[in-house]
Amino acid sequence: MLIDQIKELVQLMVDNDLSTISLRDGTEEVVLRRATLSAQSVPQGPKNEGSDGAVKLPTGDAATAPATEPESPAAGGPDDGLVEIRSPIVGTFYAASGPESPPFAEVGASLTPDSVVCIIEAMKVYNEIRAEVTGTLEKILVKNEQPVEYGQPLFLVRPATA
Repeated sequence: MLIDQIKELVQLMVDNDLSTISLRDGTEEVVLRRATLSAQSVPQGPKNEGSDGAVKLPTGDAATAPATEPESPAAGGPDDGLVEIRSPIVGTFYAASGPESPPFAEVGASLTPDSVVCIIEAMKVYNEIRAEVTGTLEKILVKNEQPVEYGQPLFLVRPATA
């Protein structure tokens, strides 16, 4: 990829307030990340690839995608010891990599910082969102295929005790 092409991608990120762009063309892959102002935003990790090296993306008709029902937010909010995983970008929330695939994370799941918890699609780019925290997933705050905003809480996690 040429420097001029990378500069164009950076300008696209700035113009559209994107925090991450990840592109793959054959064997060539580019991941660009911008720093965000929110201290609680979730940085993007590297792509999650299957054993064959293929990136798993949502496919098929939107109506057939698995429905992950959100649970209501905790009455005490994040102050009761739960950590929020927030959306780092504006886009569409996907709980699984495809309509027939199991959700990335379910209530009660043990998470590590590298655990993929969902995908957010923005401008036909599928961004894997990682937990960035070790703990147990307590609540899912959004529905599958729901539009999400920058900084919107997606999950509540009970951090692991040391």
